[in-house]
Amino acid sequence: MRATPEPLNAALALAAAGVPVLPLRAGKVPLGNCRSCKGNACGGRPHMKSAGPCRCPAPCHAWAAATTDPHVLTSPAWAPAWREATALAYHPGGAGLTVVDLDNAAAVDWARATLPATRTVPTTRGEHWLYLGAMPSSNAVRPGVDVKSLAQYARWLGPGTGRTAVLPAAVRALPVKEEDTNPAPGGGLVSSLPTRTRWDRTVATGCRHTESYVRTGLDNGLALVRARTESGAGSQAFGVARFLAAQHTACPGPCGLAALGEEIVTAAVTVGVPEAYARRAVTNGLEAAGERAA
Repeated sequence: MRATPEPLNAALALAAAGVPVLPLRAGKVPLGNCRSCKGNACGGRPHMKSAGPCRCPAPCHAWAAATTDPHVLTSPAWAPAWREATALAYHPGGAGLTVVDLDNAAAVDWARATLPATRTVPTTRGEHWLYLGAMPSSNAVRPGVDVKSLAQYARWLGPGTGRTAVLPAAVRALPVKEEDTNPAPGGGLVSSLPTRTRWDRTVATGCRHTESYVRTGLDNGLALVRARTESGAGSQAFGVARFLAAQHTACPGPCGLAALGEEIVTAAVTVGVPEAYARRAVTNGLEAAGERAA
């Protein structure tokens, strides 16, 4: 009887623990799509960014093929992939995790000085720092640092050491790059102001707070963003959005969080944050708070 390939043994153990896995071929990359799925002609996996009808039984579509189903992992359609596999990957976001991929010693030093301690896994050139919680993936958030979570895979290199910390705001804010939040030369705005949408009770019919309470908190937050005239306004906008949204997690909703977000975006743009980055920061902040009644 033929022995089970080593990557498949590890895959089955991880899958039993609730971690979606997939094989990697030489070069530490997923296997290419089958003929029917080439170029996403099939429409893609239902859980990819652009939902599609693909029901291909083979491990196509990279991270989106990751699974915890042992019947799929040991199916005939996956057998050729395991025979070719040289390593194993997993989908962090599918396991409720975020991996901060530190690609070199300088990036590791930065993380040790900046981020909360958490479970770490040694890599060939650096380390993976694992946090409990998922977020959008983003490459090159700073030199030698990638964030891998909802729409990426990470190579499985072992369980690592240390206690896994909860995903902190400092990591959620990483996709908002500080160099992109400085005012334009001469003090001009980098982008035009978005249309201002003011929060009021008409968009918050399910909010349990008084209008005065919400308005005071928002005004204080906007003042913090506008005070960042040199740099850091994008990160401040993220923090304000996260804090304000957290106040509404117990409300039945709707609470008009989208309108709150628009006011924060406007404040960030007035001090030179490009609108695209401002919206990204605010959206991430609202999502980080786990708001449920936007």
